[in-house]
Amino acid sequence: MAHTDHRTMRRVLRREIAGTIGVLTDDHDFRTMRRYRSFTFDDHETYLRQLETVLRARAAQGTHTTLALFDPEDYAAYCADTGLDPEAPASRTRFTAELAATGPTIPYDGRPLAALLPTLVDEAVRQATWEYTTTLLTRLGPCPTCGEDIGRAAFTRASDLLAGILDTAPPGDRHLVCTVSGPPDTLVSVLHGDQEPHGATRLDEAEALEFTSVLALGLATRSPGGLVIRTRAAGTADRVYGWRLRSGALEPLTAAEVFDAYCTDAETGDLIPPERGVDYREPPDLGDASTAPDHRH
Repeated sequence: MAHTDHRTMRRVLRREIAGTIGVLTDDHDFRTMRRYRSFTFDDHETYLRQLETVLRARAAQGTHTTLALFDPEDYAAYCADTGLDPEAPASRTRFTAELAATGPTIPYDGRPLAALLPTLVDEAVRQATWEYTTTLLTRLGPCPTCGEDIGRAAFTRASDLLAGILDTAPPGDRHLVCTVSGPPDTLVSVLHGDQEPHGATRLDEAEALEFTSVLALGLATRSPGGLVIRTRAAGTADRVYGWRLRSGALEPLTAAEVFDAYCTDAETGDLIPPERGVDYREPPDLGDASTAPDHRH
């Protein structure tokens, strides 16, 4: 009887243990891991099917599992820095534990991996973009004239601009895209906002932080770019409008410019038929917040 009770208690305790699984999301990373003899999988599709079976079994047992993006190059660097043997499965376990604390993760919620993995990759890209833009903003340092922290001031201004854009948007769910051209890289950030019944816009905190950082970098460095918002509400046409990011300011795009941007293939320059039920228009006035500050850092 006591032995049965102990087994029952251990079974209950196992359900209390949360786990993290590092996932090789693409075939390139999978092939890179095959250089380790202890990694015994031969086929990426088979690997993903087996992983999904394990995830479903854990969920059936009431065990919570988090998915993390496993990057083989980061793993090799981690083993080199810590002196761990990259061939040892225990080393992969320790690396995955680090990912759970510092890297991009998403919870396994029962959906197929085919639906979850793009979300995990998006989360990784979002975190990498935020870290990259934050580093660049920090490197700008203080203004030599007034001593103000340039990056922090730009982030505050970008936050105010985002709030103004959302406040002046027509009712409905919002989809915003901000693009800032390099050098060295062109950054693109996407922000989704769902309107709640009482009128407030619900934003994903991580998305909003990344979006604001990208916009702040464009403002601070006076890089070219743009910001477009699309609102969608039941019973009305989608509304699309935007601004050109130039010289540290947001300049309104005309309805014709927005129409041309949406009806031209960005890669080939070919014309694209306009979408039905879309209203291209000029943006609302954002006031002084959209103009470049008088003092140039």
